[in-house]
Amino acid sequence: MNPAYAYPKSRFEPVVPVDLNAREERERLSKSALKGFFKLAAAWKLRDDDARELLGGLSSSTFYEWKKNPERVLEVDRITRISYLLGIYKSLHIIYGDQLADEWVSLPNKNTIFGGRTPLAYMQAGGLLAMQTVRKLLDARRGGL
Repeated sequence: MNPAYAYPKSRFEPVVPVDLNAREERERLSKSALKGFFKLAAAWKLRDDDARELLGGLSSSTFYEWKKNPERVLEVDRITRISYLLGIYKSLHIIYGDQLADEWVSLPNKNTIFGGRTPLAYMQAGGLLAMQTVRKLLDARRGGL
Protein backbone atom coordinates (compact mmCIF):
# COMPACT_ATOMS: atom_id res chain seq x y z
CA MET A 1 0.00 0.00 0.00
CA ASN A 2 1.21 3.47 -0.87
CA PRO A 3 2.09 5.31 2.41
CA ALA A 4 0.47 8.48 1.01
CA TYR A 5 -2.91 6.73 1.26
CA ALA A 6 -2.42 5.23 4.72
CA TYR A 7 -4.50 6.44 7.65
CA PRO A 8 -2.58 8.76 9.97
CA LYS A 9 -1.51 7.31 13.29
CA SER A 10 -3.90 7.98 16.12
CA ARG A 11 -4.17 7.27 19.83
CA PHE A 12 -7.84 6.48 19.31
CA GLU A 13 -8.60 2.82 19.78
CA PRO A 14 -12.09 1.90 18.66
CA VAL A 15 -14.14 -0.10 21.13
CA VAL A 16 -15.57 -3.30 19.81
CA PRO A 17 -19.35 -2.96 20.20
CA VAL A 18 -21.24 -5.45 22.32
CA ASP A 19 -22.87 -8.12 20.17
CA LEU A 20 -26.45 -7.97 21.40
CA ASN A 21 -27.33 -10.90 19.15
CA ALA A 22 -25.22 -13.07 21.46
CA ARG A 23 -27.45 -14.45 24.19
CA GLU A 24 -24.58 -14.39 26.71
CA GLU A 25 -24.23 -10.63 26.28
CA ARG A 26 -27.96 -10.08 26.71
CA GLU A 27 -27.93 -12.31 29.80
CA ARG A 28 -25.09 -10.22 31.22
CA LEU A 29 -26.80 -6.89 30.54
CA SER A 30 -30.53 -7.54 31.01
CA LYS A 31 -30.91 -7.43 34.80
CA SER A 32 -28.95 -4.20 35.23
CA ALA A 33 -30.70 -2.67 32.21
CA LEU A 34 -34.12 -3.34 33.73
CA LYS A 35 -33.09 -2.09 37.16
CA GLY A 36 -31.74 1.08 35.56
CA PHE A 37 -34.90 1.54 33.52
CA PHE A 38 -37.18 1.27 36.56
CA LYS A 39 -35.05 3.78 38.48
CA LEU A 40 -35.21 6.13 35.49
CA ALA A 41 -39.00 5.69 35.27
CA ALA A 42 -39.30 6.59 38.96
CA ALA A 43 -37.02 9.63 38.60
CA TRP A 44 -39.00 10.85 35.57
CA LYS A 45 -42.27 10.09 37.43
CA LEU A 46 -43.54 8.12 34.45
CA ARG A 47 -46.98 6.58 34.57
CA ASP A 48 -46.77 2.81 34.15
CA ASP A 49 -48.55 3.12 30.78
CA ASP A 50 -45.89 5.56 29.58
CA ALA A 51 -43.06 3.33 30.82
CA ARG A 52 -44.61 0.29 29.11
CA GLU A 53 -44.88 2.24 25.85
CA LEU A 54 -41.21 3.27 26.02
CA LEU A 55 -40.33 -0.42 26.35
CA GLY A 56 -42.13 -1.11 23.09
CA GLY A 57 -45.72 -1.63 24.14
CA LEU A 58 -45.23 -4.17 26.89
CA SER A 59 -48.39 -5.74 28.38
CA SER A 60 -49.34 -4.77 31.95
CA SER A 61 -48.82 -8.27 33.32
CA THR A 62 -45.36 -8.59 31.75
CA PHE A 63 -44.39 -5.10 32.91
CA TYR A 64 -45.29 -5.81 36.54
CA GLU A 65 -43.59 -9.20 36.43
CA TRP A 66 -40.40 -7.57 35.11
CA LYS A 67 -40.64 -4.88 37.77
CA LYS A 68 -40.98 -7.49 40.52
CA ASN A 69 -38.36 -9.84 39.10
CA PRO A 70 -35.81 -8.36 36.64
CA GLU A 71 -34.01 -11.71 36.29
CA ARG A 72 -34.63 -12.39 32.59
CA VAL A 73 -33.02 -12.10 29.19
CA LEU A 74 -34.25 -9.15 27.16
CA GLU A 75 -34.51 -9.00 23.38
CA VAL A 76 -32.14 -6.79 21.38
CA ASP A 77 -34.89 -4.18 20.81
CA ARG A 78 -35.63 -3.72 24.50
CA ILE A 79 -31.98 -3.52 25.54
CA THR A 80 -31.39 -0.96 22.79
CA ARG A 81 -34.39 1.11 23.92
CA ILE A 82 -33.20 1.06 27.52
CA SER A 83 -29.67 1.98 26.43
CA TYR A 84 -30.94 5.06 24.58
CA LEU A 85 -33.13 6.08 27.52
CA LEU A 86 -30.30 5.70 30.05
CA GLY A 87 -28.05 7.76 27.76
CA ILE A 88 -30.76 10.44 27.59
CA TYR A 89 -31.05 10.37 31.37
CA LYS A 90 -27.29 10.74 31.81
CA SER A 91 -27.02 13.58 29.28
CA LEU A 92 -29.89 15.48 30.90
CA HIS A 93 -28.20 15.27 34.29
CA ILE A 94 -24.95 16.56 32.81
CA ILE A 95 -26.65 19.45 30.97
CA TYR A 96 -29.22 20.49 33.60
CA GLY A 97 -29.57 20.34 37.37
CA ASP A 98 -31.20 17.23 38.79
CA GLN A 99 -34.72 18.67 39.09
CA LEU A 100 -34.95 20.04 35.54
CA ALA A 101 -33.19 16.95 34.17
CA ASP A 102 -35.91 14.69 35.57
CA GLU A 103 -38.77 17.01 34.50
CA TRP A 104 -37.43 17.68 30.98
CA VAL A 105 -39.05 14.68 29.27
CA SER A 106 -42.49 15.79 30.49
CA LEU A 107 -42.23 19.47 29.56
CA PRO A 108 -43.53 20.82 26.22
CA ASN A 109 -40.55 21.60 24.02
CA LYS A 110 -40.34 24.22 21.25
CA ASN A 111 -37.39 22.56 19.52
CA THR A 112 -38.30 21.81 15.90
CA ILE A 113 -37.85 18.11 16.56
CA PHE A 114 -40.64 18.06 19.13
CA GLY A 115 -42.99 20.61 17.57
CA GLY A 116 -44.35 21.72 20.94
CA ARG A 117 -44.89 18.17 22.22
CA THR A 118 -43.09 16.75 25.20
CA PRO A 119 -39.99 14.66 24.49
CA LEU A 120 -41.84 11.77 26.14
CA ALA A 121 -44.73 12.02 23.67
CA TYR A 122 -42.25 12.29 20.79
CA MET A 123 -40.39 9.16 21.89
CA GLN A 124 -43.59 7.21 22.47
CA ALA A 125 -44.88 8.09 19.00
CA GLY A 126 -41.57 7.53 17.22
CA GLY A 127 -40.20 4.56 19.12
CA LEU A 128 -36.60 3.52 18.80
CA LEU A 129 -35.68 6.04 16.08
CA ALA A 130 -37.14 8.92 18.10
CA MET A 131 -35.13 7.82 21.14
CA GLN A 132 -32.02 7.77 18.99
CA THR A 133 -32.81 11.31 17.76
CA VAL A 134 -33.31 12.65 21.30
CA ARG A 135 -30.09 10.99 22.39
CA LYS A 136 -28.18 12.58 19.50
CA LEU A 137 -29.72 15.98 20.22
CA LEU A 138 -28.69 15.86 23.87
CA ASP A 139 -25.23 14.50 23.08
CA ALA A 140 -24.74 17.39 20.65
CA ARG A 141 -25.87 19.90 23.29
CA ARG A 142 -23.57 18.27 25.81
CA GLY A 143 -20.72 18.63 23.33
CA GLY A 144 -21.45 22.33 22.83
CA LEU A 145 -23.17 22.13 19.46
